[in-house]
Amino acid sequence: MKKYLILSFLLFTGLGAFAQKFAYVDTEYILKHLPEYKAAVDQITATSEQFQMQIDGKYKQIDALYKAYQADQVLLTDDMRKKRENDIIEKEKEAKEFQRQKFGPDGELFKARIKLLKPIQDKVSATIAELAKSKTLDFIFDKSNEATMMIYANANYDLSNDVIIKLGYKPGTFAK
Repeated sequence: MKKYLILSFLLFTGLGAFAQKFAYVDTEYILKHLPEYKAAVDQITATSEQFQMQIDGKYKQIDALYKAYQADQVLLTDDMRKKRENDIIEKEKEAKEFQRQKFGPDGELFKARIKLLKPIQDKVSATIAELAKSKTLDFIFDKSNEATMMIYANANYDLSNDVIIKLGYKPGTFAK
């Protein structure tokens, strides 16, 4: 009798596993359709380039100070030489600190990226969750993520265009 109960249990749980529904989306493809995403990325790129120009300017000043120091080095007293060396070292520290403030893990660029991109990503995630519930899906994978690899995916299960339509955009027309 125990054998039949165990066999029945395994049979029914095995059938339940086949009833799961899977789908996938390509968030990279979806995000390319959103004008607000493109605008956010453009703004982040512009900010990054602006910060980089400021940093490059600081390093050019340091380079000019160093070249002037090398040219004048033989004419300087020991005290003057040490003072100029310390000035150059201080400028380098300031430049590195400025670079960390702008590009570091807690820097302005990172904070701007979160501020601009998180609401868009949350909107897409909520739309995907809504679609999953309406289509009674158990799992949705993101095929654009490098951590999730799919060897084969039936295109019938790709919900990327459905997400784009649900967000109010037309598939195939990328944001400009």
